[in-house]
Amino acid sequence: MEKTFLMVKPDGVRRGLIGEVIGRLERKGLKIEAMKMMVIEENLAKEHYEAHNDKPFFGELIEFIISGPVVAMIVSGREAVSVARKMMGATDPSQAEPGSIRGDFATLMSENIIHGSDSKESAEREIKLFFG
Repeated sequence: MEKTFLMVKPDGVRRGLIGEVIGRLERKGLKIEAMKMMVIEENLAKEHYEAHNDKPFFGELIEFIISGPVVAMIVSGREAVSVARKMMGATDPSQAEPGSIRGDFATLMSENIIHGSDSKESAEREIKLFFG
């Protein structure tokens, strides 16, 4: 079984979409291995998004992710990384297919409900960052 890291972002938490997201994952056959609600500290946010630190939107990204509680999860299943990515939909909600989490619920690229690891390597890194 493959593991991945997923996070319901502050906008998803504020909008009461935690249960919807978890329900979709579980109905797909993915298993929640660990889960916690937390407010991300700035240092962790910068480490988490370090790949974007030279991009013009980095400050806005950090500001948003620390703006409220998130729900961090370790999710497992067959090809969990690619299955979860498909379920999430495109990063830009205007490009996300209906039926995907972002396609159904997100309206802004900067506030798109959910984060998910984009590879097995980033899943390992992010799981370690958030769960030790």
